[in-house]
Amino acid sequence: MYILRIFTFHSKQNLPISIEEAWAFLSNPRNLKIITPDSMGFDILSGADRPIYPGQVIQYTVTPLLGIKTKWVTEITHVIEGSYFVDEQRYGPYSFWHHKHFLKEIEGGTEMEDIIDYKIPLGWLGQCINPIMVRPQLKKIFEYRRNKLIKLFGEMP
Repeated sequence: MYILRIFTFHSKQNLPISIEEAWAFLSNPRNLKIITPDSMGFDILSGADRPIYPGQVIQYTVTPLLGIKTKWVTEITHVIEGSYFVDEQRYGPYSFWHHKHFLKEIEGGTEMEDIIDYKIPLGWLGQCINPIMVRPQLKKIFEYRRNKLIKLFGEMP
């Protein structure tokens, strides 16, 4: 019996802004397009018309790999104002997607932490393509996000 593995991707970044300013920007679903590379073909279709709340369903189109456009539907499942929120995929390119966004006040700014637990479809083949395609793509997206947030808010000294 083959057991499919759940992978974890982790990212941290310190921003020289207040936790209130970080929360206002990062918890606004419309800002996701700003911090996502253009190469992802990311477009919000619906559900981003108000600040996040538990139960909110957001629909996107995205081109995650090989130029194949797909629909992605996520649900905001948990929100603690100013502290963290969770989005989970309901339909899309992953077999499982659980993304935790944490904010923590630190000296001189805010620490932003993302923890993504994900599973790839296609059985053992999906497991094989994670290190060559999926994980590098996630790393590239979060590096873009890191650089974009530095351009928007500056860098911690």
